[in-house]
Amino acid sequence: MTTRKKIFFTLLSLMILNGCLSTSSNYYVLSIPSNPSVVYKSNSVIGVEKISVPGYLYKREIAVAKNSNQITLLNNAVWGEDLDTGLTQRLISFLQKKFNQPNVYAYPWGIERQPTRKVKVDVTRFIAQGDHVYLEANWIIENMHTHTSKAKLFSTKVATGSDASAIVSAMDMAFVQLEESVALALRTQ
Repeated sequence: MTTRKKIFFTLLSLMILNGCLSTSSNYYVLSIPSNPSVVYKSNSVIGVEKISVPGYLYKREIAVAKNSNQITLLNNAVWGEDLDTGLTQRLISFLQKKFNQPNVYAYPWGIERQPTRKVKVDVTRFIAQGDHVYLEANWIIENMHTHTSKAKLFSTKVATGSDASAIVSAMDMAFVQLEESVALALRTQ
């Protein structure tokens, strides 16, 4: 092979590699727990079941609703975690801080860590549409000793911009409101 051909193929290979590498994505997470403004006292052991999320949140690309029936995926904006797992861990960490105790566990919690109260959260809508992020969920808190439960529908919307960073920031603020709502219900039950 001549020197010219070697240089040509080397340059071609570098251009191909450069093209593949230039399509990098920005990765986002929601799993960093917020710091509560008020701390409650509790000696209860709290069990948290894995948070369920809508199917579009299982995609790695960040989804945005164009209208009530159409979702589009943002280019170069990717979730850096599975949101059901990340949000569950975030809620557990938040409740540990909020009640100033480590006795908050993920399901399955095992025989040695039986909770006195169990939290189950089902997120039904968590998406940006227009200039807002919408978070709708329902949660149930069950007292494991009395077998009584408390359920609530939760809904909030937070203003957002159209870029991925603004959307993720608004999603974070919406989830903070859900965390506080669950914590308040745990405190009063």
